[in-house]
Parts: sequence; structure tokens; C-alpha cells
Amino acid sequence: MSAPVSVTRRRTLRARVVAGIAAVAALAAPLAVAAASPVAAAPTSDWLHTQGNKIVDESGKEVWLTGANWFGFNATERVFHGLWAVNLEDVTRSMAEHGINIVRVPISTQLLLEWKAGKAAVSSGVNTYVNPELVGKTSLEVFDRFLALSEKYGLKVMLDVHSAEADNAGHFHPVWWKGTVTVDDFYSAWEWVTARYKNNDTLVAMDIKNEPHGTANSSPRAKWDSSTDQDNFKNLCQVTGRKILAINPNVLILCEGIEVYPKPGVSWTSTNNKEFYGTWWGGNLRGVTDHPVDLGANQDQLVYSPHDYGPLVFEQDWFQKPFTKATLEADVWDPNWLFIHKKNIAPLLVGEWGGRVGQDERQDRWMTALRDLMIERRISHTFWSLNPNSGDTGGLLLDDWKTWDSAKYELLKPGLWQDGGKFVGLDHQVKLGGPSSTTGKSLSEVGDRPDPTDDPTQDPTDDPTQDPTDDPTQDPTDDPTQDPTDDPTTVPTGSCTVTYQANAWSTGMSVGVKVKNTGTSALSGWSLQFTLPAGQKLEQGWSGTWSQSGQTVTVTNAAWNGTLAAGGTVEVGFNGTHTGSTTAPSAFTLNGAACTTA
Repeated sequence: MSAPVSVTRRRTLRARVVAGIAAVAALAAPLAVAAASPVAAAPTSDWLHTQGNKIVDESGKEVWLTGANWFGFNATERVFHGLWAVNLEDVTRSMAEHGINIVRVPISTQLLLEWKAGKAAVSSGVNTYVNPELVGKTSLEVFDRFLALSEKYGLKVMLDVHSAEADNAGHFHPVWWKGTVTVDDFYSAWEWVTARYKNNDTLVAMDIKNEPHGTANSSPRAKWDSSTDQDNFKNLCQVTGRKILAINPNVLILCEGIEVYPKPGVSWTSTNNKEFYGTWWGGNLRGVTDHPVDLGANQDQLVYSPHDYGPLVFEQDWFQKPFTKATLEADVWDPNWLFIHKKNIAPLLVGEWGGRVGQDERQDRWMTALRDLMIERRISHTFWSLNPNSGDTGGLLLDDWKTWDSAKYELLKPGLWQDGGKFVGLDHQVKLGGPSSTTGKSLSEVGDRPDPTDDPTQDPTDDPTQDPTDDPTQDPTDDPTQDPTDDPTTVPTGSCTVTYQANAWSTGMSVGVKVKNTGTSALSGWSLQFTLPAGQKLEQGWSGTWSQSGQTVTVTNAAWNGTLAAGGTVEVGFNGTHTGSTTAPSAFTLNGAACTTA
């Protein structure tokens, strides 16, 4: 929706849900917020802000941004890729119907400056036969049309400056200035686009700059410290964020990471790569510990946004040895960015993740592990990408730009915000998918979240004040009083089918298990049990609660997948070890009744 809201009104709305604020020792420390009071009515606008490590609406209700990237405005065509083959409205509606509630739109500084100067041109990348409504429309008018369609179908939009120049390979340049595009141009572009859309709450987030990077011995390269040097990305994000918020204090500011960060005692002047911690472009947020981004009075608009990919994009060191979700969390995600969530510093939104499925077991294992982490901790994310022409990842759409890649979408789908079997949008008035949607609902149709200052996934060892009896698997979109395992529906013999697939390496294995309810009634809570052959052992599982006693393994549903409709399927999986054989279990039971195997 596009109703403007004043700063005074926004602060007044927050006052209704914030009972008190504890003093903080440092500017960047998170605010301690008291429990939210009841809200009489849904907000009339859709602006978002943060409380601790949560993103919330104006009433304090927790939200979950679960979306996808659609690129093209950053490239030479200067419009969404795919408009040469498909209709803009058809794709927009399809995204909403498939549960995408926010679209990250990459763009270039160069294009924003062209728009500012009144030099927007008609793009050759639009097929007007399939897009007759775009005849004669400039790239700016196409973008405005997309914002209007997003509002129509309950979608929200995030703008991402992907590159300095309008270039299909512009993202390879490590910094935010290039050629004739200066740092001052970068600031000016952001200020112009913010002012143009400051009253449009369809555009709710600004990702300052995509994937600043560069290694220790490269020049130029992005660094992160408290200097005002031109190559200091922390300073750029802080200055740009404040400039944007001076124009529109309601928009979220996303700051990505960089590529490398110096080890203790090492200066940024070092050119020895061995003296730096390295990870993905945009994925290194270690500097937040000593050099947090400071947005001043609008600190509650800050979201940190790492990127993370799998081995089909690049063979990082951690993929070249056996790994599990637990080892990725401990060795890669925690030190680089997950600590920001665990320490309640700010929310996270993983701006890019994804890739091809079914080609490399390790890729699928990584993608499933990251998805499950984001589900468990309610971390927002935008999948890369919608576009099938993304060379190293492919897309959610197949090459016809119409058909969804079923395998990839089924992997993503559990990580999309759902409530009561419907996808949840971020618009309070419009259902995700539009007013007549049967697959989505509006934000006002979702019950109040738990107190957003509480982290239901918080490790009690992270915060000594955390109640260790809290349920770390609680899905805040579910009724917190509902226990789907209290009264599991009885399953008649033969009313379930299990597909079990194991992939092995050395002494490790990764197993996918698909359970189909072939009965005529839905299950409200389920528990699958099987016996592993001798020599096999469960290490860590996902999409459920796993345990092993002797050789008997039991997995019960997570909060978000407890309802299994008649004819429906649920996919779970685990990593384990073996002593030479990955033979499948011979029998499975679901809620105590025998299943057939496929």
C-alpha cells in the first residue's frame, strides 16, 4: 500500500507497543524493549523497523521477509530480464502466488543517475507483443509499473545497487565507484531515488551496495573499519544510510559484508592473504563486532545482509571435507555473520543464496542446511534468483520464463512464510496474490507474533537470562499454544509411503526422506520411526526433531510442517556416518503404523 506516514506518527505507533527502553552502553547496541501491548487495529501503512534481531511492523508484530531476486535493471537492458519472453504482470502475479513476499531488484548507479537527469529511455529488452501495456514505456516507467503491480498483488520491493555501471558483468567490480561514477554520484543516486518513492510503502528496503569485495593484495578492494577512507564500506553504508533516512526515516537499510577481514593484530595495510579471514563476496561481517554501523536516531532501521553460496558456485575450503549443518554453523556462519543474530545486535536478511539442485549432493546438503537454519531462527532472505539466465545458479523459473523449477521450488517452499496453509504477505490490506487470492493472506490476517524482543531460537548459552525451557523450534507463525504432537491422527496400515535416498562419501552419508500421506485424512502431528542398519549412525537432521536410541531413529514434525494433508508429502533429511554400507532401513512406521517404501 502507498499511504504515507509521518515520522511523528510512526514514533507514536511504536510508543503503543514499547513500554520502556533500557539504557545502552554503546551507540550500536540493540535496544532492550519491554513486552508489546495489545494492538487494536492493523497499521494503515506497511513500513517496517527492527527490535533486537527481529523485523517488525509499525505495531510491533514480527514479520518474516522471504523473497527472491529478479535482476536486469542492473544490466545493459536496463529492465527486468525475461520481458523479452513473458508478460510483466504474469510474472509478478506468479511470484506472489508462489509465496514470494518481497522482491530484491538489482539496479545500477548509472541507471539511477540517468533517471535523475531525465534521460530514461525505452529499452530494447521489452517484447511489446507480450507486454502491450509497456509500448513506448521508458525503463523508469517500467519500474513504476512493477511497483504498481507489486502493490496490486501484495508484494513488497527492495532496491539493491548492484553495480556502478549498467553492465551485465558490473557486479565483478569490487567497489562502488568506477569510471565516471564517483562516490558523490553514488550518494546522489540514492538520495534521488529515496525522495522519489518516499511515500510509497511498496518499496520498503534499500540494500546499499551489492557484494563489496576484494582480497588483501588486490586494488581497489573494500575494507571495514572506522575510518572515513573511500574504500571503507562500513563508512559508506553508514553515510548512505543516514542520507536515505534523512529523506525517508521509515525504510529499512541493508548493509552487506565484505570479502576478507584481518586476523587479530593484522592491519589493513597487509597484502598477505593468509593474514585475513576470507569468505563469500558480501559475506564477511566480522567487522561489526568492533566497528558497527551507526545510523544514529534511526538505528532501528538497520539490517545486516550477508550472502552465502554452495560448492557449485565456488569450492570453498569448507566444502572440501565432510560437513554438516552444525559444522557450517560453527565454522562459517557463526564467525562471519550469524553472531549478529545470536547476540541480538540486529536482524539478518540473507540477500543471496541458492543455486542448482540435483547435480551435486554437497550443494543440496548445503542449501538444505542454510534453509533450515533460516527457518529455525526466522532469518529473512531473498533467494537467488528468479532468472533462469543466472549462469552459475540457474533460476526458480525454467528457460521459458513461465514454468517453475519444481525441484528447486520444493526445496525453497518450506522457507517461505506460511500460516494456516497460506503464504503470508507484508501488506496489511492486500492478500499475497491479490484480493481474490486463495493461496495467500495479508499481514493483518496473521495473529500477533510473540514478543519480538524474545528470540525463540536463542541458545540459552548465548544469553544467560534466556529461559532454557523456551522451545527453540517454535514457529512464531503458528499458534504458540498449539502442540501438533499432542493428538497425532492415527494412520491406518498402508496409508503412507516413504522414499529414502542416501548419498555417501568416505565414512559419511547424507539422506533425504520423503513421506507421503496416502490416506484420506490429514495428519495433525506426525512421527516417523525406522531402524538404521548396523554400522550407521545419525549425526544431525533437519526439518524435524531427530533422535536415535540404539539403531532406532525417530523424527517428529517441526512446528511449521506438523500438518500433513491427505495426498501431501513432507521432506526431511539427516547427515550421518557409516562403516562401509548405506543400505536403507527395511521398514518405516508413521505414528505407529507401517508404511510402504517407494
